[in-house]
Parts: sequence; C-alpha cells; structure tokens
Amino acid sequence: MKSIFFDQKLKIKEIPRPQAIGSEALIKVELAGLCNTDLELCRGYMDFTGVLGHEFVGTVEELGPECTDADKQKWLHKRVVGEINCGCGHCSWCLAHSDARHCPNRTTLGIDRRHGVFAPYTLLPVKNLYEVPTSVSNRQAVFTEPLAAAWEIVEQLHLQPNSQVLIFGDGKLGLMAAAVLRLSCLDLTLIGKHEQKLQVAAQMGVKTQLLSDFKPQQADVVIEATGSPNGLEMAIANVKPRGTIVLKSTVAANSNLNLAPIVVKEIAVLGSRCGPFAPALKAMEMGLINPEPLISAVYPLSEGLNAFSKAQDHNCIKVLVDPAL
Repeated sequence: MKSIFFDQKLKIKEIPRPQAIGSEALIKVELAGLCNTDLELCRGYMDFTGVLGHEFVGTVEELGPECTDADKQKWLHKRVVGEINCGCGHCSWCLAHSDARHCPNRTTLGIDRRHGVFAPYTLLPVKNLYEVPTSVSNRQAVFTEPLAAAWEIVEQLHLQPNSQVLIFGDGKLGLMAAAVLRLSCLDLTLIGKHEQKLQVAAQMGVKTQLLSDFKPQQADVVIEATGSPNGLEMAIANVKPRGTIVLKSTVAANSNLNLAPIVVKEIAVLGSRCGPFAPALKAMEMGLINPEPLISAVYPLSEGLNAFSKAQDHNCIKVLVDPAL
C-alpha cells in the first residue's frame, strides 16, 4: 500500500499492509490531517523514520488476537478516532494514570517509533479509540486530536470568565485554541500575521488583531502557538507579573532566550501537549465547534509531497489527505 514516508527525506513509499497484533485494531483511514508537527519531523524533530501523520478518522476493520468478544462487539466496523500515545502498560506512570502521554516507554503515532496514518491502514490499541458520534462528519472528526490538544489548555488552567487571554499564532493550533477558549473566556484576542486566517477566526466569534497593529499588553494568560523560535520571547513581553504562559508549539530549532524576565516577573510557564478526546468530540456533536472552515485543501496519498508543500503556504490552514482518492 502507498504511504507518505519519511526517511531523511519525504517520499511516497510502498509498504506492507499492517497486521493487528495483541489488543490492537486495524483501522481503515478515511481522512488524515497534516499538522505542523509533521512539518517539524521533516526538519529533524524527534529523528523520526516511518509513515507520518497522527490526526485521523477511520473505521475499525480487524482486531488483534488478544481482543475480547466485548472488544469485537464494541469496535468492529465502528468509526473511530484515536489518542496517539501508546503506553507500555507496566511502568509507574501507566499503572497510576489512565493515559499514556508521559509513559517513558511510549510510542507515538506517526511521531516516535510507530507508523502513522498517511496510509490506507493504521494500527492503534483498542484502549486508545473513541467512537465518533453519528452527527459528526469525517471532515469534522479528523480535527479531534488537535481540538483535544487545544482543550488541554482548559483542563490545565481553569480559566476565569474575566481572565484576559492572548493567543499568539493564527495557524491551525492557534485557531483551535481560540475556538475552545471562546466558549469560556470573555476577554480573548487572537494575534496573527495573516488576514485570511484571522477572518476565519472572526467568523467563529473570536476577536482578532494583526500582529503589525498589536500594541504590547499585560495579559493574565498568553498562549504561544506561533510555531516560531521567538514565540516565547513575545509571550514573555506580553504577560503580566505572576501571569501564565502556555507553550503549545513544537519547534525543531534552537533559540537564544533571556529567561531573566520569567524570574523577575514570577511568570508561570506551562507546557501543554496532547489533550482529552471526549470533550472535543462532544463539542462537535453539540455544534459548539465546527472546524470544517479550516480546511484549505484535500489531497490523495499519491500527491503527498504536494500536500506537504501546500501545508507550508502561509495562507493555508489545514491540509487533509484522503487515501480513497
């Protein structure tokens, strides 16, 4: 089967169809989303080799031999999305937590020692799966993973309605964060460089501002989602003393940064990565968030290289890959 494969360089590569082992599910990929992390992997982040892609919606076609009859009844032929971190199941973290995000032995779908979803089929443990509600389309469900990552900000911060929040970065993650935070935050502004992307945010009911027009502020919370090495420096300059900076970007670059203001202003810096799938799916099911307007283009697997080129266009928001095309 064809795949979008990275091995020092990006290529279209024929690979064998995977076989479900243990308690894994073989999932037919219906749609997959291209993320900034995929672009960073191609720049050397995580030193990854394999099939790229971790955002998907698909249908369970087969289950591994260790799956129970209850698993078969619950998952076979169901439309699903899946959490991307796969834990070992026996370390202290796995035994104490219901998620595998910080298992020291974890593999990560399309990111670390596990083939991803830019292929007709992928594998995930059944415990990682979530059934997609019938009212949520594939073009919405494919956003579940990045929407969950944005939801993690809410889980971590417990924002007050009157908290002043700035989001720097009008890319995919910044727009997702804005869509989530606008549900509970009255004073929210998304700052970015691209008028077209800011218009999409404005259509979601988010207050926006061009970076070129932005005047320095002192916000309670600053979300750094620029994907650039100087994003943290910009966040530090615009958060109030004893405020909080949330870092959402993963960047394969080094940066010289003066950390003294973090100490002097007593700033809390919070790393934020993956998040909860259940509220993300529920928000789409209830019609609170519709991410479909973020879709800029859909490509077949055979045009995977063009899909990656398109995703680097500054006016592009979300590129999808459809293995059926």
